[in-house]
This record gives sequence, C-alpha cells and structure tokens, in this order.
Amino acid sequence: MQDYDYIIIGAGASGLMMAYRMSKDSFFDDKSILILDKEQKTKNDRTWCYWEKGTGYWDDIINTSWDKIIFKSDSLDIQKDINPYQYKMIRSSDFYNKIWSALKEKNNITFSKEDVQKISREREFVKVVSVQNEYFSKNVMNSILFTDNYKIQTEYPVLQQHFVGFFVKTKKDFFDDSSATFMDFTIAQNGNTRFMYVLPFSKKEALFEYTLFSKELLPYADYRKGIEDYLTEKDINEYQIIEKEQGSIPMTSYKFWKENSKNIINIGTAGGWSKASTGFTFKNIDRNTFKLVTHLKQQKPLNTFYRKTRFWLYDLLLLDILSANNALGSSIFSRMFKNISPQKIFKFLDEKTTFKEDVLIFSKMPLRLFSKALIKRLF
Repeated sequence: MQDYDYIIIGAGASGLMMAYRMSKDSFFDDKSILILDKEQKTKNDRTWCYWEKGTGYWDDIINTSWDKIIFKSDSLDIQKDINPYQYKMIRSSDFYNKIWSALKEKNNITFSKEDVQKISREREFVKVVSVQNEYFSKNVMNSILFTDNYKIQTEYPVLQQHFVGFFVKTKKDFFDDSSATFMDFTIAQNGNTRFMYVLPFSKKEALFEYTLFSKELLPYADYRKGIEDYLTEKDINEYQIIEKEQGSIPMTSYKFWKENSKNIINIGTAGGWSKASTGFTFKNIDRNTFKLVTHLKQQKPLNTFYRKTRFWLYDLLLLDILSANNALGSSIFSRMFKNISPQKIFKFLDEKTTFKEDVLIFSKMPLRLFSKALIKRLF
C-alpha cells in the first residue's frame, strides 16, 4: 500500500493534460502525484480539433490550422471566413510527446503501467486498486468509465459521435488546403445524422472522416464504404491510405458530476467534459483542467467543482430531438449555418454567449422543434 497526494487514473487527453498543468505549477512541486494506466500512449491514435482566437496554449504542437470552413447539405453550400477564429488540429502523437517529455523532468510525478480495477472511498481517503497494487490518496482524478450507468438510465438520451477516418494521399492536387469541411451532409443519411468531415493538410493530403450522431454504431465496412464512395464521387480514384483512425464519443446530458465526491472527481469523457451536443472534447479539457488546478490549490471539495449552466439544457434539447428523430440533424445544422455566422456559432458552442444572444440564436433555429422539446422536458 502506497500513499500519494494526488492520483490520476487514465493517461489519455484529460489525465495527461491535468498532470501537465500540475507539473507547470510550483504549488505541486512538493506534492507526490501518481498516474496510472494500463498503457503509455505515444503513437498517433486520434486527431483533436478546436476553434480558437489568436495564439493559443497548444500552438507549438498544432499540425495544421484553417481560416475558413465549409458547410454542405442538400439545401446549403457555403464557405465562410471564421476570422478572428482559426480552426486548429493537433495529432495525438505530438501531444503525447510534449506531455511525457515534460513529466519526465518532474521527480514528484510517477507513471505506472497498471490496470486499475476499482476506486473506493474509505473515510478520509480513496483506495485505488489495480491488478498489481493498492494505493491511497485524498485527491483522485479519474478519467476511466468504470460503469455503464449513463447508458442504462432512461432520463437522458445517449447518442454516440462515432467515426472512422482515413488519412489519404493523392498523386494529383485535389484539395483546397485553406478550408476545412466542417460538415458535409450531402452523403446518404439513411435515417441518421451523417456527415463527412474533411481536413486537408496540403493539396495532396487530407483526412476524410465518416461521422454519425446516432445511437447505434455501424459495421466497420459501412464506414469504409462511405469514405470510398465519397472519394469516388469527388473523382479521387488514385490515392494511398496513409493512416486510419476510429472512435466513439458519448453525447449525453447525463449528470456525470453527480458521481463525484469530496475527494474523487471524474474528468474527461468520464466526467461529462465532452460537449454533449457536438462531441467536441479537447477544448473543454483545456478549460476544465486549468480551472481544476485552481480548485485543487484552494483545497475545496472536488464535488463542488462542477456548476450546471443553461447550456446544459440547450444540449439536452438538441439530443432529445435527435434521439426521437435522428434524421433531423441535417436540416437543423443547415438552418443554423444558413442564418447564423460561424463566429457566433463558435461563441455559442464555447458557452460564452449572453442570454440575449442565445434568444436571438434560437429565433433563427427550428423554433417549433426546440419549443416542443422544452415543453416536454418541463411538463
């Protein structure tokens, strides 16, 4: 049995970013910090994208950025300048390398490759049990989903943002590398919310990601065929697949924070840090880890960290709509991008708009759908 001041369970984006921020703050220099995960990730296994104004904290590992975005559907085809925002992309291998390199310099931070089986509260301490060891700490930050509670409950709908991506390299110049295709709904919807997400790194290289917001995952062959058909439709017939990626992110307004306690906090996807209405996660992790470091330094109970806002309800209403009729995604997002500037959309999704701005945004959305969903939730 070993004691640590802080234990971080899971060495994914949220766990590593939390450890990194603590390593950069002198307050934690004399505190013992343990990171536990069954693997130490170093390879490129995912791509994170987010929008941001000007220079950002992670700009030194940005792979590519875009000043314009494209939105397409059967009713809309637009390319928009997003200034003063940029749409930025980070490859996970660069992120892992940056974090692990920094953590190696800290004698008070230890990583151990262990499969954590259980977390339990024991009086003033938390016991963390792995296959190999038992540890104790007063502060545990957990990024692993140990239960399916969010899936088996019925109060809040659960969709998945699921995708398969192919990194494609062509022989000829095909891509406009000044713009990222944010959503292309011109692919067959088949009763779902399906779109293609295209990120060009050069005129000959791009990531094509076949993405769905729906309840059920697809057989892998369906994602592959979706990408291949899309490439054929764009007359891209001679290409090489350099890399592949696959993932699924829960989209739900389930109250993950209710499972936090005085000395245990769930972070990342396990803590509900993925934006429920879009699945975007990286920027939320960036913001929340920064705030959580301050919270730890103030020695406040960990179950007082989260504060529910009106944006939680907004996300819930959209998920209620898409859960009841998953085919409505294309028309809802088309209405949004037709009537609202991308800058205002980004500000809204960042949860930085005023209530007055929110009202104006919803006035330009399918008001009947959202009103019906709201009334159903209220009564």
